[in-house]
Amino acid sequence: MSEGAIHKIEADALGSRPLRYYDFFMAAFVAILLLSNLIGAAKLSTLGGFTFGAGILFFPLGYVIGDVLTEVYGYSRARRCVWVGFVAMLFMALMSWVVVALPPADGWPDQKAYESVFGSTWRIVFASLCAFWAGELANSFVMAKMKLLTQGRHLWMRTIGSTVVGQGVDSLLFYPLAFLGNWTHTQVLTVMVTNWAMKVGWEALLTPVTYLVVNFLKRREGLDIYDAGTNFTPFRTRL
Repeated sequence: MSEGAIHKIEADALGSRPLRYYDFFMAAFVAILLLSNLIGAAKLSTLGGFTFGAGILFFPLGYVIGDVLTEVYGYSRARRCVWVGFVAMLFMALMSWVVVALPPADGWPDQKAYESVFGSTWRIVFASLCAFWAGELANSFVMAKMKLLTQGRHLWMRTIGSTVVGQGVDSLLFYPLAFLGNWTHTQVLTVMVTNWAMKVGWEALLTPVTYLVVNFLKRREGLDIYDAGTNFTPFRTRL
């Protein structure tokens, strides 16, 4: 296969063909997911009079990588990344709970700080897991289906359209599951819509970067994958 030549193939025909960069993007996807939830989620910041969770600056990058994975490697491989990320988040939640629950040593002064940063309630953990899993799979599904409908044209339409749906599913699940009952209905709705709009806007701004990465990967891999015969069930990790 000549360097730089791009061959359009169906995802089922890819088989076990070696892929140069897939593993790197899976690792980046999981790393961004974990770090945006671990480091960014616990801090509120205010810029220009607007208050937001710091994680919102980085969490949408996971959707950008999800778009790249689906566009370049197909829905099945993107779905596998989502499941890897889901298990990684589950382990992170379990590890956080164990570490926080361990009795602190005499004289160690930082237990309250640990509880503040890593002591998320199980309700929020459950909401995060459900929202991530459903939102990312919806994002990849819409991306793959739109690629078939547009015959591979208008990448910007696919990336933004899939994010509108994926982030919408994510927000519709997370905020009510995590906060309804503790917050008023108006507060939940306001935060849900505001954060959804910010994430979609951030994705739209990153569209030129998505184009550069997708075009680079397609040239390097020599592939342009279409999911015409793909089984779109979310409940599998097989390719």
